[in-house]
Amino acid sequence: MNVREAVLTVDETQASFLEQGPSLTERAARTAAAAAADADAVDRDARFPHKAFEVAREQKLLGVMIPVEYGGFGASIYDVTDICYTLGRACASTAMIYAMHQTKVACVVRHGHGIPWMETMMRRVARDQWLLASSTTEGQNGGNIRASAAAIDHAGDTVSLVRDATVISYGAEADGLVTIARRATEAAASDQVLLALAKDDYSLKQTQGWETLGMRGTCSTGFELKVDCPADRVFPESYDKIHAQTMTPFAHLCWSSAWAGIAAAAVTRAQAFIRKAARSSGGQMPPAASHFTAAKMSLAKLRALIAANLDVFARAEHDERALSSLDFQSSITLLKVQASELAVETVMHAMRTAGLSGYRNDGEFTMGRHLRDVLSSPIMINNDRILANAATSTLMSGVPLSLRD
Repeated sequence: MNVREAVLTVDETQASFLEQGPSLTERAARTAAAAAADADAVDRDARFPHKAFEVAREQKLLGVMIPVEYGGFGASIYDVTDICYTLGRACASTAMIYAMHQTKVACVVRHGHGIPWMETMMRRVARDQWLLASSTTEGQNGGNIRASAAAIDHAGDTVSLVRDATVISYGAEADGLVTIARRATEAAASDQVLLALAKDDYSLKQTQGWETLGMRGTCSTGFELKVDCPADRVFPESYDKIHAQTMTPFAHLCWSSAWAGIAAAAVTRAQAFIRKAARSSGGQMPPAASHFTAAKMSLAKLRALIAANLDVFARAEHDERALSSLDFQSSITLLKVQASELAVETVMHAMRTAGLSGYRNDGEFTMGRHLRDVLSSPIMINNDRILANAATSTLMSGVPLSLRD
């Protein structure tokens, strides 16, 4: 059997696996069930959600977005965000890890065609269900990922890099890593490139822990990242293009979907509380029932906001001009701010619906974990930073003249 025949066999097997086996919705539900069963322990112990990702690998969920010709399912952004939402309803940390992984996979898929190493990575994600971590936060730059301090050092066909990576979510558990750096030692901080690395290409030395209020299972510890690898790990395209066309849209859509899942889980618990309270009081609504209505309205706005942005991105997904437009960039950037604020608002209304029963940590209606997890959403890449950076572009963007513009 030659290489081409082997590749075709893998592709046919993968396609058959999806056609004859469970749908992506069913696969996500199975993974979510495992995540939900372990969510409290993951949160309590601040540990990686191993059980959830064992099932995710069994269900081939890590490689869903890889094109069929490379062994994946060729899933759409709609498929991926639906999975993020489903996982968010079960375990926030599992959902956020999955969202970050798929954002990195999207970069490889959308900008790696025709590059042998990137195509190899696609096959490994599909075949071996590699989990890709993200290293974008560096030193004291906070969430400003459009400026890098560490620079690539070129030596013939190899490159090296030493990076003070203050946050690498699930870095110790990942099979590979996607990171950014200055193009060269003499390059400006904003002149960046993206690297896609296998585990053998780098080493990690832990420098910080991860003892946080919520999202404890993401294990977003700090590391000194040392890279020594072949030069083909560097994407030929500049990072500014990848950031605008892929990194930001996929990150904000996937994150928002995960946060919406957390909010939906809290609303579900609030609804169960209302129903139980009404039954026990002969149909009379509890005092805080109005907060449940507010929670449902807030969740509806959140889901509509995500859906609208999904549709816009899906229409423009392969249109570089549209993706680079001021209107799209403003909208997709501000999605993160709006979605995170709405998610927090929704969970707060849900908790107030249940009152003390939601506030307690030892009852069937507890929402403490949901609130702690969702409170991370305005903080990761701080909303204040985003709003300050977006001020100029939003000022330049036109105001629609009709409801359908």
